[in-house]
Amino acid sequence: MKIIDKALEFEKRKHRYRTTSERIESSREVKSLILDLNDIYKEEKDPEIMDLMKRLTAIKQKIEKRLKGRP
Repeated sequence: MKIIDKALEFEKRKHRYRTTSERIESSREVKSLILDLNDIYKEEKDPEIMDLMKRLTAIKQKIEKRLKGRP
């Protein structure tokens, strides 16, 4: 369960991104983690994996909101 460990480590990290490139990198990283977790979830149907994906998606949405800017 290497992917789950990576996802949990990403979730525990501080999410302070000073530059746009850091935001883009973290957005891509969390997107790939979510997609990998989704593949695992399709096979196992574990609700804990779904909860983890939801939490990561919330983090991703915050990052992307900051990337797109606020009107």
